[in-house]
Amino acid sequence: MQSHAEFLRVENGDPALVEAIKHKDWRELPRLSQRERALCSLAEKLSATPTRMVEQDWQPLRDLGFDDRACLEVAHIVGLFNYLTRLADGFGLQLDAKTQESAKTGITLKRISKSET
Repeated sequence: MQSHAEFLRVENGDPALVEAIKHKDWRELPRLSQRERALCSLAEKLSATPTRMVEQDWQPLRDLGFDDRACLEVAHIVGLFNYLTRLADGFGLQLDAKTQESAKTGITLKRISKSET
């Protein structure tokens, strides 16, 4: 979970959201948009209890304009992150030192540009 939180920190840059997701208290953030709340809620249930998903769980996204294709994309992203977590856990992978430091300090990692590789 920590590696995903750091990925979110790089992509979004919102430290409060990153910390709230890491501590599973994202519902307490008053400034989350309706879209962000719907996505977090769906990702949480799809990750924790996928066999309990029902059509009604998708309705908040549909109410926001998500069509079948967009819902499928959300499911793919959630599933991919869950898959990667299981692989990392299964192989006993640990975060690299820079990512661990970022998680500890809250300082966002910088993306490596193509010219730097």
